[in-house]
Amino acid sequence: MSLNPNKNIKLYYSIKEVAEMLGVNESLLRYWEKEFPHLRPKTVSSTKVRQYTVKDIEQLKVIYNLVKERGFKLAAARKYLNSNRQGAERSSDVLETLISVRDELKELKKHLDGLV
Repeated sequence: MSLNPNKNIKLYYSIKEVAEMLGVNESLLRYWEKEFPHLRPKTVSSTKVRQYTVKDIEQLKVIYNLVKERGFKLAAARKYLNSNRQGAERSSDVLETLISVRDELKELKKHLDGLV
């Protein structure tokens, strides 16, 4: 019996991996941890190395969406998350899906343009 049936998904990600996923600096992630109290990745006590779970990464994606994509100030993003977390998460998911669809359509257009 395997503990992790999906071998492509890790249990924990380093701050460097998460920063690369989001296209931000590691220092920004550390700053957001201070600004958003609900965001607390696990840290290994002896080395103080942060370990982000998939849930932590999803929260960071919501924060990224609010701050970087939608232009919220940090205080406004924090307030929005506290009052409407489900709505913020749903909005972030919808935006992520739309971006994915847009990228696929661009690739399809490139392919079709090459046929003409």
